[in-house]
Amino acid sequence: MTKFLYATAAVAALTLASTPALAAPATQNATATARIVKPLTLTSDRNFDLGTITLTGSGATTVSLARDGTFSCPAGNATCVGPRTTAQYVVTGVNNRDVTVSVEDVVLTNLSDGTLLTLAVDAPATVNLGNSGNAGTSFQIGGAITVDGDTTEGTYEGDFEVFVNY
Repeated sequence: MTKFLYATAAVAALTLASTPALAAPATQNATATARIVKPLTLTSDRNFDLGTITLTGSGATTVSLARDGTFSCPAGNATCVGPRTTAQYVVTGVNNRDVTVSVEDVVLTNLSDGTLLTLAVDAPATVNLGNSGNAGTSFQIGGAITVDGDTTEGTYEGDFEVFVNY
């Protein structure tokens, strides 16, 4: 019987020695976040107007009104009169955030005969909302058209498509 006990003890010792140790569980925490922001609103405050352009020559002339209000009507092929205004927009959203502004060139259509002109747009790439609160932040959009002696007489109109995004 003693031999039996020795044999049982030996088998038990071998079993314990050959059992691999259980691995300790590993854990790692991560942080989840979500930022909720107010939606942007965009309001048109003022329309763009280049005034009245009188063609006085046959060569090409670019008439422009930059977003900073700088007006250009080179002498020689055109004379420009009347009030001129940049387009003005107001954007509201989260204070101190940068907002991207996207505006494509505007196709202007002659209301009399459908002739087209392209207004090359002068818009800011970004606007910072600063600490504007509910009042929002305003920005201007300018543009330029090229005319020549063959440009059809009439009033040309088109719509800006302005997009803003955080």
